[in-house]
Amino acid sequence: MKLSVSGLAVTRSGRPIFSKLSFTLASGEALALTGPNGSGKSTLLRILAGLLPPTAGIIEWSGGDDDTPLSEVAHYLGHRDALKPALTPLELLSFWRSLLGQPAVDPLAALERVGLGHAAYLPAAYLSAGQRRRLSLARLLVAHRPLWLLDEPTAALDQASETMFGDLVADHLTRGGLAIIATHAPLPIPTRTLSLKASA
Repeated sequence: MKLSVSGLAVTRSGRPIFSKLSFTLASGEALALTGPNGSGKSTLLRILAGLLPPTAGIIEWSGGDDDTPLSEVAHYLGHRDALKPALTPLELLSFWRSLLGQPAVDPLAALERVGLGHAAYLPAAYLSAGQRRRLSLARLLVAHRPLWLLDEPTAALDQASETMFGDLVADHLTRGGLAIIATHAPLPIPTRTLSLKASA
């Protein structure tokens, strides 16, 4: 599988965020997006996830089902954890698994993998910020999607959880997956780096 981006540009409210952005990413590779606030890291991930339209450029996905749009082969993990506070982690993962399709790891097993097995039946409102982030990471496991688009995934994680995150991504890459990770912090996995610059 391969993701190719060529000449990508985006303008918001008349202000250019970035332009002439090009890169390729193949199976087993991870790309770290770096740069100051406002440089377009989150915007790029949202474009790739199909949530924002680009102003110009071409995005191509090859090596999978040609009829499946990029937004349906990608997991997008944004700044917000997208949790309904009244639901339990198990209920949330079961919902996401049904919604996203292509079921993979069982929700209970996914919770154990991220260290939340003990909180499976606790309303999400009671989880700490780090636990909520780990629950969001568990969503990556319950449905198979080859492209992971992760926006500051280690925010609120302690050192042990950062190591766990690195293991999750490494396993995903070993199975031929791809990952694009926006970050301000060093990542616990080898990556190529794409540095974005803030517009003047």
